[in-house]
Amino acid sequence: MAKTIAVANQKGGVGKTTTAVNLAAVFGSMDEKVLLVDADPQGNATSGLGVDKRQCPVTVYEVMIGGEAASKAICHTQYKNLDLLAASIDMAGGEIEMASMERREDRLKIPLQEVKDNYDYIIIDCPPSLGLITTNSLNASDSILIPIQCEFYALEGLSQLINTVRRVKRQYNSMLELEGVLLTMYDGRLNLTQQVVTEVKKFFPRKVYSTVIPRAVRLSEAPGFGQPVEYYDHYSKGARAYRELAREILKKKG
Repeated sequence: MAKTIAVANQKGGVGKTTTAVNLAAVFGSMDEKVLLVDADPQGNATSGLGVDKRQCPVTVYEVMIGGEAASKAICHTQYKNLDLLAASIDMAGGEIEMASMERREDRLKIPLQEVKDNYDYIIIDCPPSLGLITTNSLNASDSILIPIQCEFYALEGLSQLINTVRRVKRQYNSMLELEGVLLTMYDGRLNLTQQVVTEVKKFFPRKVYSTVIPRAVRLSEAPGFGQPVEYYDHYSKGARAYRELAREILKKKG
């Protein structure tokens, strides 16, 4: 049965989608069967895999709002062992539609349970907010991976995210754990980077990955070509970093 990991941070621009896409692709290349769920209405994870949303007539919107089976919504991608539950811009208004629904926090969890046995990992790319879609994603997950950018206000707002995680754990999903904290856009030459690393490790003792994701041109270019960096430039430092992260997570799992 799949381990489900939500990649979440309500702060935008921290490498959340980059991490979800590239971690999913690397797991697939390592012979793990992976489903990437694009729960962000912006749909960047979907386009980051080179998938035209029109190829996937059934999306996360039809699953969460329309009650469609997840198995009918899953698209196969061109990448090894990697399937996609595509995003829909309609999900931007989906939170309003869900607000009046019964068991509104289970709208993603229940359909994903149907397909969990088909995968080793399910990776959910959450929207940069703490609304009902993120609550649904956390409720459907075994753990949360938090990317944090190495910048001045890195920890700003994180207490809100932790409070949301605690609330979901208390009210809906008692099994939810913190998978780990990933430092992104890392530049070891900068004093600021070292200060952020120290602060984050104080805030999340023993939960910060030893792998860091560097600032890397190839990593930034890859989404524009609709490719994970593992396939865009296998030998780049960004691709190497995500392979190291995948190995670190796999080692922890087993």
